Amino acid sequence: MDKASTKKIVIFDDDEDILSICSYVLEEQGWEVHAFTDCNNVTEKVSSIYPDVILMDNWIPDAGGIVATQTLKHDSKLKSIPVIYFSANSDIQLLASNAGAESYLAKPFDLHQLEQVINSVLVNNN
Repeated sequence: MDKASTKKIVIFDDDEDILSICSYVLEEQGWEVHAFTDCNNVTEKVSSIYPDVILMDNWIPDAGGIVATQTLKHDSKLKSIPVIYFSANSDIQLLASNAGAESYLAKPFDLHQLEQVINSVLVNNN
């Protein structure tokens, strides 16, 4: 796989286990994974990587996933990057909608669901 076609994903989650599992699975599928345990300076972090997809946890320090996602969606250069909101909250759909995310994934999720949601936002974004 040449570097130009490598898909990049950014994961914001303060749970190291989730980061390592998602990173492992996605890297096996050829993704370049960038993981952060906080959403401080979220626009700078995302701008430096310019990923194809962002996975955003709801309870990410310090500002939280809703504020972080809204910040990205208000940035003219970053707003087109699809955000998948993920959380164990029962009202995840509402949270994702309030944040302006393109999709959502309820925790706990299985790896097949993770792949499906990522593929669906990629298809819809092209």
